[in-house]
Amino acid sequence: MSEQEQTYDEGRARNLEALLRALAERIRELDRQGRLLEDAGELMRLIGDVRSELFHYEVRITYDTPEIAEHRRIVRDAQETDQSTWQASEWTPPPPPPPDEDENKEP
Repeated sequence: MSEQEQTYDEGRARNLEALLRALAERIRELDRQGRLLEDAGELMRLIGDVRSELFHYEVRITYDTPEIAEHRRIVRDAQETDQSTWQASEWTPPPPPPPDEDENKEP
């Protein structure tokens, strides 16, 4: 599958919006005519078309191209590095012991 098939471009998104509007308009029209249930077969076909396109939209809108996936990996790695750096602590070394008197005597 090519990258074009895996992503959902603006033109296809506009087409999906048009399908949804056409379905809504057809439902309103049939409702005004009192024929909502009489034309159930037509509505099922229209709903099926919209449902199929909505599925493709949902799947493809969440697809990461290889380039985007690499960018996400770089950001994730940077965040993990940030979290694994040394944290400052409150520990301080103990004071040195007092000088030994024997060390100060001359031989």
